[in-house]
Amino acid sequence: MKSVIQAGNAPKAIGPYSQGIRIRAGELLFLSGQIPLTPAGEVVSGDIESQTEQVLKNLEAVLTAGGSSLSQVLKTTVYLKNLDDFPRVNAVYERFFRDSPPARSTVEVSRLPRQVSIEIDVIAAVG
Repeated sequence: MKSVIQAGNAPKAIGPYSQGIRIRAGELLFLSGQIPLTPAGEVVSGDIESQTEQVLKNLEAVLTAGGSSLSQVLKTTVYLKNLDDFPRVNAVYERFFRDSPPARSTVEVSRLPRQVSIEIDVIAAVG
């Protein structure tokens, strides 16, 4: 279904993500960005680790509803209010994407909805 692309003549990933992901066939699922809200719609307060974990749980729930899973995620985009949080986000992110992590981009932004510190969107394979 998906295979990790690791080019020897390009820099290795500096975190828990792959340089690229190749899919051979099937449908794609595009998820809107998730922020650290509980299923009841309450903002998860606290440290960046707690917020990141909630975001990834939300993504997992939407992926499941769409017929996919975290293991089928091909690409993520991580939006951080403070890029200094990058190592702490990586520590949580890595727990959710252990084997063949997806390709990823991470950017620092000035504001996010509800004044949260993180938002992540994904593209995943289905089937």
